[in-house]
Amino acid sequence: MPVIAVDAMGGDFAPEEIVKGVANASLATAIECVLVGDEPRIQAVLDTLSYNPAHISIYHAAEAVGMLESPREALRAKRDASIAVGASLVATGQAEALVSAGNTGACLLACAREFRTIKGVRKPALASVYPRHTEHAGQDELALLLDVGATIRCDAADLVQFAVMGSAYAHRVSKVARPRVGLLNMGTEAFKGGDVLAEAHERLAAMPAINFIGNVEGNDVAKGRADVIVCEGLLGSVVLKFIEGIADVVNDVASNAVKQRLVWRLGMRFLSRGLREVSHLTDYAQYGGAPLLGFEQLLVKAHERSRAPAIANAVKLAAKTVRDGVATEIAAGIQTVR
Repeated sequence: MPVIAVDAMGGDFAPEEIVKGVANASLATAIECVLVGDEPRIQAVLDTLSYNPAHISIYHAAEAVGMLESPREALRAKRDASIAVGASLVATGQAEALVSAGNTGACLLACAREFRTIKGVRKPALASVYPRHTEHAGQDELALLLDVGATIRCDAADLVQFAVMGSAYAHRVSKVARPRVGLLNMGTEAFKGGDVLAEAHERLAAMPAINFIGNVEGNDVAKGRADVIVCEGLLGSVVLKFIEGIADVVNDVASNAVKQRLVWRLGMRFLSRGLREVSHLTDYAQYGGAPLLGFEQLLVKAHERSRAPAIANAVKLAAKTVRDGVATEIAAGIQTVR
């Protein structure tokens, strides 16, 4: 089993929920985890939990980057920050992947400083799974969206590489034989969206290794048309946050409705199962986190609001991504890009 370094001090509910998630993973799997952070605080939490000590160790890091701190300034001032130490453990081979629910900018910057970029990769990409409608039997109910925050703006070459990385991930981790890749745009026509998107469309259409289905629009995101959707990080982050908010909106509307009229209250009783399924599908805790693709080493960035179940799933996702050789397939795919 891979060794996974876990930033115990990163996230809104660190270290308690982070440590609890790792403890749960230690009882359910054979994955070895290194909890990185304030050792006395981590041990104090472990002492209240059931866990398998054979699968958990602690690596002391005296400092932590706050969620609202400037990533660059914080990492400059806090050389012993848990996210920096965790990235170093992976870079030096003491762990094979890193999980953190902490400050996203600090996570990306620490990895950029410590990890080796896959040869030929221009920019890394955060890739997040999200729920979508399935259009045929056996289709995965989750699709992949990238980039969702590692970049702001991209050129055509970056988007092409994101397609290669996303396709490799969907093939290895989601077990999609030939992932269908779409380019997020304002229209389906090849010339739409400006020069960058038009060039990306042209290049992707000419790549036999990529199962490119063309442009997809916003209303296609929740459909089963594409297994992988590619976009620049600013747009991807907005789309992902919108998806995350769907469950909250549905639940709020339902709660307000039942307060208004008796007939609505009776109706909601019949719809309750469906509402639970919507909440389950849109619950980020079920998916663990977003893998950072493009480096030889792996980061799984968990949501900052992650509690124990989400952290346990992030650890499992990190181990699976390492075992399935995603970085190796990305490296092979990148070499085919011209």
